[in-house]
Amino acid sequence: MDRRQSLRLIATGAIATGAVAAGCNTTEDKKAVVPADPKLNIDRYGEELAYEKSLIAKGHFFNEHELKTITVLADIIIPKDEVSGSASDAQVPHFIDFIVWDMPQHQLPMQGGLKWLDMYCFRTYDKPFVNLDSKQQIEVVDQIAYPDKAKPDMRQGVKFFSLMRNLTATGFYSAEIGLKDVGYAGNQPNNWKGVPDDVLKQYNIAYTQKELDECVTFKENV
Repeated sequence: MDRRQSLRLIATGAIATGAVAAGCNTTEDKKAVVPADPKLNIDRYGEELAYEKSLIAKGHFFNEHELKTITVLADIIIPKDEVSGSASDAQVPHFIDFIVWDMPQHQLPMQGGLKWLDMYCFRTYDKPFVNLDSKQQIEVVDQIAYPDKAKPDMRQGVKFFSLMRNLTATGFYSAEIGLKDVGYAGNQPNNWKGVPDDVLKQYNIAYTQKELDECVTFKENV
């Protein structure tokens, strides 16, 4: 199972995140993208828009260093490839920053996990995660991306990375870039031509002439 297929399944809840590995590419100098102010449209009630704006008005929950770390991690999980852009291209860091305001239960696990990550990197490489080179960053991620293989003392990192991976997949595959990635077209108008002839023959049934005439009339009026 490839990375994108695995992450799609995570986003839809089809498989447990513990079975999925992270991607293998990153960009060290990524910066979190700030999206445009939300607007009222047919998909959002006025109350929803007001609530969303109230959360955005609080400003960033994470500080600049934390957001940069989240951005690097998100792009390791979903890097840019020939199919689509990266997690940061889909504004996933902003999504995660927004979500922790909307769902406060994620605040402590995320900030605690980011601190754990930097402390581990300081002990191992004498520098924070974002200052590691890409090879070192993947070495660290490999220690926490596979719950069944992780060492007992990496348990907190595993829990943090699982949450980070869940939020990244959710943010990416609920954004326009992620919907295009999976080829989701949404509801499309079509022209139903009735039950196929081979199925009608299989059950030894057929449309009446009245049904055929009405079906043809309906299609012509659409």
